[in-house]
Amino acid sequence: MVIGRVTRPHGVRGEMRVVPYTDDPQRFGRLDHVYLADDPDEHPAPRRLALESARLHLQTVLLKLAGIDDREAAADLRGAWLLVAREDALPLAEGEYFLYQLTGLAVVTADGETLGELVSVLETGANNVFVVRGERGEILLPDVPEVIAHIDFDARLMTVTPLPGLLP
Repeated sequence: MVIGRVTRPHGVRGEMRVVPYTDDPQRFGRLDHVYLADDPDEHPAPRRLALESARLHLQTVLLKLAGIDDREAAADLRGAWLLVAREDALPLAEGEYFLYQLTGLAVVTADGETLGELVSVLETGANNVFVVRGERGEILLPDVPEVIAHIDFDARLMTVTPLPGLLP
């Protein structure tokens, strides 16, 4: 699971700036290791590196990984994704979910019309937008309570109540 992305080196001793992709940036300081990948869906498995230090700095995390000991080595990681194993993910509160769990859900209206499959999630400043592809083409659904009526992960089904004018 993605928890951050390397943006650039910080200093000359291998530290790097990381944009956190987690609700709890403090979690970096509690990790023993992270996985590094050029692509979060990379196969074979991403590289595992021990975490030597982590500290918050403005809106980023300054991270030092074992074996990354100078500015050039840190610069080579620019754009790399930082991941943790799913079993190391932060626990969720009731009703919360990870965005990756949404991909592949069948999407239907409260009236029973099949709209298609949720293929991706666009993260915007205000709310997420779910991209659904089906017979009507591509549909963008805002992740707001007025539209997203129910998500059943066991049935792999999302039920929606589209606002007027939302569907093509």
